[in-house]
Amino acid sequence: MLDVCLLGCGGMLPLPKRFLTSLLVRHGGKSILIDCGESTQVALHLCGWSVKQIDHILITHFHGDHVVGLPGLLMTMGNNSRTEPVHIWGNPGLKQILDGLLVVCPQLPFEVICHDVTETKYQFMAGEIQVQAVPVEHRVPCLAYSLSLSRAGKFDAARAKAKQIPLQYWTPLQKGEIIIDGDRTYYPEDVLGAPRRGLKLTYVTDCRPSEKIVALAQDSDLFVAEGLYGDPEKQPGAAEKGHMVYAEAAAMARDAGVRELWLTHYSPAMLNPPEHLHIAKEIFENTHCGDNLMTTTLKFDE
Repeated sequence: MLDVCLLGCGGMLPLPKRFLTSLLVRHGGKSILIDCGESTQVALHLCGWSVKQIDHILITHFHGDHVVGLPGLLMTMGNNSRTEPVHIWGNPGLKQILDGLLVVCPQLPFEVICHDVTETKYQFMAGEIQVQAVPVEHRVPCLAYSLSLSRAGKFDAARAKAKQIPLQYWTPLQKGEIIIDGDRTYYPEDVLGAPRRGLKLTYVTDCRPSEKIVALAQDSDLFVAEGLYGDPEKQPGAAEKGHMVYAEAAAMARDAGVRELWLTHYSPAMLNPPEHLHIAKEIFENTHCGDNLMTTTLKFDE
């Protein structure tokens, strides 16, 4: 399963009751953070999930409302006795941005490893989670991310017995290990059925809608996408700034066949995001207005 917390839902600047957009995903005692604006650390403390467990930070782009919270967060992680490396992913130029931000905390007790996303379809593993990044259209280079957790096939005891696999090897094989016993080799597929549906989350913000995003989000359990404005009459202004409105996010959710859509990254000028929620719901029914500390757990299908 994946625990998900939308730490904030605001764009451009934090408001007293609206933190900046960022997302925390937790699996197996480890966490992935997407974006880190100046209010992220406050939201992290309020959600109660340990900052020490964050191994990977994914940055969509280098506007201030998505990165300037990094120095404080990394300092707090160090003050919590973290010594393991932290991996940060983003567009080329990431190290230069971090070097500037981290002038205020040059002696962290752990290594910060920067990874430039340089391909149009870039994949990497963050623990057990496969991350895919694709470039999207904004005023500056920007990335959308999809996080996928695979699920092995169901254990088949009858097959294991038929192949005379010793009982002590059943559990390691279920965990994906290959067992060599003398002149015999046992493989996970010897005891597992076909792979089952896993879990998938897609995060898209500060961009225009595109078929690339629809392809990235295909069949996601949760699609977190920006809706800078709810009022469709503001679509031209959003487009000019490289953003999108509720209806555009909902159309991509529908076309991608996702299960649920959370809207986020609201303009500070939009004081009541739920006011226009019906517009998105007419396009994609299972749409929700994101809010500070909105939390869910994505679970495997039975």
